[in-house]
Amino acid sequence: MDSPQFPAASPSPEAGAAPAYDVIIAGCGPTGAMLAAELRLHDVRVLVLEQETEPKSFVRIVGLHMRSLELMAMRGLLDRLLEHGRKRPAAGFFAAISKPVPENLDSAHAYLLGIPQPVIERLVEGHAAGLGARIRRGHAVTGFEQDGEGVTVHLAGGERLRARYLVGCDGGRSTVRKLLGVGFPGEPSRNETLMGEMEAGVPYEEITARLATLRELPHPFWLRPFGQGVYSVVVPAGDVGDRAEPPALEDFRRQLRAVAGTDFGVHSPRWLSRFGDATRLAERYRDGRVLLAGDAAHIHPPIGGQGLNLGVQDAVNLGWKLAARIRGWAPEPLLDTYQAERRPVAEDVLDNTRAQAELLAPGPGPRAVRRLLTELMDFDEVNRHLIEKIAAIGIRYDFGPGPDLLGRRLPDLDVKQGRLYDLLRDGRGLLLDRTERLTAGGWSDRVDHVADPTARLDHPCVLLRPDGHVAWIGDDQRDLDEHLSRWFGRPLG
Repeated sequence: MDSPQFPAASPSPEAGAAPAYDVIIAGCGPTGAMLAAELRLHDVRVLVLEQETEPKSFVRIVGLHMRSLELMAMRGLLDRLLEHGRKRPAAGFFAAISKPVPENLDSAHAYLLGIPQPVIERLVEGHAAGLGARIRRGHAVTGFEQDGEGVTVHLAGGERLRARYLVGCDGGRSTVRKLLGVGFPGEPSRNETLMGEMEAGVPYEEITARLATLRELPHPFWLRPFGQGVYSVVVPAGDVGDRAEPPALEDFRRQLRAVAGTDFGVHSPRWLSRFGDATRLAERYRDGRVLLAGDAAHIHPPIGGQGLNLGVQDAVNLGWKLAARIRGWAPEPLLDTYQAERRPVAEDVLDNTRAQAELLAPGPGPRAVRRLLTELMDFDEVNRHLIEKIAAIGIRYDFGPGPDLLGRRLPDLDVKQGRLYDLLRDGRGLLLDRTERLTAGGWSDRVDHVADPTARLDHPCVLLRPDGHVAWIGDDQRDLDEHLSRWFGRPLG
């Protein structure tokens, strides 16, 4: 796709002036960059504003869970990410309780991908820029006003820009959310934890033997191998250091000695950080022409590694719906389904991180519950349910009554044209038709049609949204047309 030729922005546009952009996104982390890319798939004029002048320099390893890997595969990004990441078993997510991976997890990407966060940000930002998104660094949003036609966005330094919509992807301390006046209720941080990646000076066998004697510690603590002699280290922060300052390696050594009786000879840190257990959820994700996504809408402890994944999944859910509104074919309620679908998912993530925090908390009660859950996870159904919850492949949106598959994402399948997810790269809907007698007819500018009687489905036909969730199941053309109208607006002509 060629880079868009956006009109020059007026330095001080008046309210009601023609917007130079369709969407301005505040924040160029993984959520903001992914949203920009999703919008550009539909030729939406996008400007991303990032207050930092340079991308993050510290190398923090994060994990991409199954659903995020599927979305990356849908958009043609997964192969590039795999070049820089390391696959790990899809287990041990929930409260760091180690259990075997259940057999036959319902995903073609049933693993965790450990990858440096700067790599994710660089690849997704490059993907968005390659599709034509305009990205400006060193520009912070300081204010905005919205009216019936658009949003006037104020930048530090006095510049003003005009867009039809503004999306705050600017993190847990979101300026956009605060200016919008959206409440952010929840629990403040009560406990601080040190987290980092570093090498150890003692053999793996010695570390394993020592950890085996510390299974009943009354606080979160672990050393997990991350490949090539590097360990992920989590240890209580105690009273070390200044909360406003990043921790030092000596802080980790001191706390390791206090908790484990040894510092394991840790050295050569890749990155070091401290985090609290604050848990908050925005009261609403949309106010008129301003929306929130990612950490601007929800924060929680990093237990289970769900934060970045949740934001990327927000972006893919929102992108096609906002684009549909801008392109003029969205049914009236479509944009409101973003909050209706994603806010309950965030509520569930906040609840499961609260539960995990309790399982890692001090005291005989939490330790007794942890022992009980550890026993219950020996049942395959329990272990599978918790893994699917963390990995977000168990999500089912409420699309009304119908088969269990309705509202769920469809796993990647072999089809006559190759792989199903490859057919979703343009961010369009898809009718997968085993009967070879249905048609997407008047919606062909928005929905592709694949007739394949050999597709391994338990249903005759499914209609997929651009995010891969099943919007309809059946074999009746009239019923299909009603659902095409529900999700993709009026037909052509």
